Amino acid sequence: MHVCQAYVIIFASVRIFSTYRTQLVNNMILYSKTATNFLKTLLLLSAICLGSSVFAQDGKALFNSNCASCHAINKKLTGPPLADFTKRGPWGDRKEVYKWVHNPLSYIEKDAYTKALKDEYNGIIMTPFPNLSEKEIDAIVDYIDKAAAAASQPAAGGGAVTAVQPESDNTLLYGILTLILAVIALILLQVNSNLRKLADDKEGVPSHEPVPFYRNKAYIALLTIILFLAGGYLTTKGAIGLGRNTNYQPEQPIYYSHKVHAGVNQISCLYCHTGAAQGKQANIPSVNVCMNCHMAINEYTGEPLYDEHGKEVNGTAEIQKLYKYANFKEGSNANTWTMDDAKPIEWVRIHSLPDHVYFNHSQHVVAGQIACQTCHGEIQKMDEVKQVNDLSMGWCINCHRETQVQFKENGFYSIYEKYHEELKNGKMDPKKGVTVEHIGGTECQKCHY
Repeated sequence: MHVCQAYVIIFASVRIFSTYRTQLVNNMILYSKTATNFLKTLLLLSAICLGSSVFAQDGKALFNSNCASCHAINKKLTGPPLADFTKRGPWGDRKEVYKWVHNPLSYIEKDAYTKALKDEYNGIIMTPFPNLSEKEIDAIVDYIDKAAAAASQPAAGGGAVTAVQPESDNTLLYGILTLILAVIALILLQVNSNLRKLADDKEGVPSHEPVPFYRNKAYIALLTIILFLAGGYLTTKGAIGLGRNTNYQPEQPIYYSHKVHAGVNQISCLYCHTGAAQGKQANIPSVNVCMNCHMAINEYTGEPLYDEHGKEVNGTAEIQKLYKYANFKEGSNANTWTMDDAKPIEWVRIHSLPDHVYFNHSQHVVAGQIACQTCHGEIQKMDEVKQVNDLSMGWCINCHRETQVQFKENGFYSIYEKYHEELKNGKMDPKKGVTVEHIGGTECQKCHY
C-alpha cells in the first residue's frame, strides 16, 4: 500500500472524528472508551498501511547490505548475475538456497555446479551468511525476482530495459510520516482528555483540568526515551561504520583505467604493485614505472573511456598529464630523461586500515596464494577503482575461518605437517580441510600487537 493511501486513511479518520465529536459530547456515549478505541483503531490502520510498504523494502535493504558488493541483477561483478538464478543449478529448491547462503564452502564439496562457478571466478567463494534467517533469504530472492522482471519489461518506446532503474530512497518520507502520526496521536490523546472532562462535568463528577501534552510528564518521559534510543542507535551505527569506506571512489589526478591496463593489456598487478609480493605494503607505482611504457605510448587508441558520471574521458589528454608530472616533453630523446626531472603524482588513497591493524600483503599474496580480486573485487574490470569490501574485522575473520590453507608446493607451511597426519588419521574433517583459523588466523595478536 502506498504512502499516499496511508495519508488518506489518517486524515479521513481525523475528519470523521472531528465531525462526530460534538454528537459524542451531547449524547454522553462513553467518551473516554470511544476515543481510546478510536485511537487504537487509527494506529492499527496506520501500522498496516506503513507495514506493507516497509516490509516491501526489506528484500532490497537486505540485498544492498549483504549482496550488492559482489552481485548485480543483470551483470557480472565479483560474483555472477543473480537474475533468474533460481532456474540455474540446484537452486530451484529454496532449501538448497538456504544451505548455500549459510555455508558455501561446505556446499561446494557436494555440488558440481557450484564447483564450476568457483573455477569460473578464479577460486573466489562467496562469503557465508549464517546469520541470515530463512525469511530474510526469501525476501532477498523475492526482491531479485522482482528486479529481474522489471528489467526485462519492454520500455515505452518499444525497446527493452537493460538495467534495473534505481528506486528512490523513501527513508525521509517514512520519517516525516512517522512524525505526523506521532503528532496526530498526541492531538487525539488530548482530545480524549477533553472529552472525558466534558462528560464528567455534565454528570456532575468532579474532575481536574486536563494537563497540556507539552507539560504532561508521561509524554515528556516517553519522548525522552525515544530520543535516547534513537540517538544511541545512530551513534552506535556510526561508530561501527567508522572508517569503513565501502564503494569509496575518489577522483584521481590522472584518470587511470585498471580495465585498460590489467584487463585489456593483461599487465600483471605485481608489475606496478611490486610490494604486494615482497613486503607489507602493496605500494603505489612511481612515475618512472609509468614512463617505462609511456615514453613510447603517447596516444590512447582503445575503446572509449567514461568516468563514473558517464562523461567521456580523453585518454590521450590523460597521458599528457603524466608527461607533465614526469617533466617529459613528447618527442624528446627518451635516453636523456631521468627521475630527477619528475615530481610524484598525488594519488588519492582508497584502501586503508586502522593504525592498530597489522596486514602483510606478501603473507596473503605469496604464502596464502590469495588472488587480488578476493579483497579488491574484479579490479581488472574497473576503470576508476573503488573499495568493494568494507575490510572490517568481521569480514577478515570470516575469510580466515572459511579459506583453506594452500599446502601444495608451499614451503611456508611446512611447519604444519602435523595437519597432514591428522587428516590421514581422520582426526580432521577432510571436507573442511585446514583453514587459516587452524593455524592461528583468528588469534588477536596475529593482527593486533
